[in-house]
Amino acid sequence: MQGHAGQSGQMIQYAITAVIVLVVLALRLRGMSRMRRLRLETLWVLPAIYLVFAGIMFYEFPPTGLAWLMCAAALVVGAGIGWQRGKLMQIHVDPETHTLNQKASPAAFAFIVVLILFRFGARSMMQAGGSYGVHFNAMMVTDVLIALALGLFAATRLEMYLRAKRLLDEARTARA
Repeated sequence: MQGHAGQSGQMIQYAITAVIVLVVLALRLRGMSRMRRLRLETLWVLPAIYLVFAGIMFYEFPPTGLAWLMCAAALVVGAGIGWQRGKLMQIHVDPETHTLNQKASPAAFAFIVVLILFRFGARSMMQAGGSYGVHFNAMMVTDVLIALALGLFAATRLEMYLRAKRLLDEARTARA
């Protein structure tokens, strides 16, 4: 009887999480159709904040042994994913004022949804643990995800910065 109650509680937890994720994604999808101002001078802020967070986490709870290699690989993979995500962002330059604007693309949104689904799948595998024949070290998984996110945030913003700078330079040259 107690096993059934535990499964019921877990299903409720999954349902609540799914509803929250769906609401957040729906709000994000609704806001994607609008152009937003892109400020080159502030693109570094989010990666810098996350770099500090990652640095503190790695200082307080340093990975050991093979976990460092996995974190480095996750950083590279995250950077590759972030670069592709950055390329999916639409960047426009107003030809008169040279104001930069950005609009998230539906492909970038779909990309985030796939990452969320992947995370849920990985979480389910971690919770099931032995039933898949795989055993996870929770701290190592956390370290790897921190490194992956750092690479993703930094590369997305770097790609957007470089492309926006190039587009802005082209617009200024065309006007001169």
